[in-house]
Amino acid sequence: MLYLLLILLLIALDQISKIMIVGRMVEGESIALLYDFLHITYVKNRGVAFGMLQGKINIISLVTVAAIIGIIIYLAKNLKKGNTLENFAYSFILSGAIGNMLDRIFRGFVVDMVDFRGIWSFVFNLADVWINIGVALIVLESVLATKKKEKSIEEESK
Repeated sequence: MLYLLLILLLIALDQISKIMIVGRMVEGESIALLYDFLHITYVKNRGVAFGMLQGKINIISLVTVAAIIGIIIYLAKNLKKGNTLENFAYSFILSGAIGNMLDRIFRGFVVDMVDFRGIWSFVFNLADVWINIGVALIVLESVLATKKKEKSIEEESK
């Protein structure tokens, strides 16, 4: 239940942020929040991360739906036996995938708005942040599991 609530909360935050941008800004409009470092810039992304596959919404949608279904099946099968960090990771990834898929279904594009000009030229949204947090948690879980396994092997060899 906790993971379902987290998923719903993250999707809601993503969608509310996008509704606010679409309702208050025009495409291409940018508002500086922190000098020339951080802006809110309304971009219509018809591709995937980093602007790849622009205009390939059918392919992107099929892959995304497959990923969403795969993650739901994985979580359903492993929720009770999976560890907490892994469950949170997949909850974040699922939330981001669903958030961006909702955009593709209802808008025909993904609304991006976070613009860190001081770091790179890509504009992204909260759903993208959720996916990256999820991936980072999976990497962290993998590193921790490897360390735990190494420690266990060390203790057995003593």
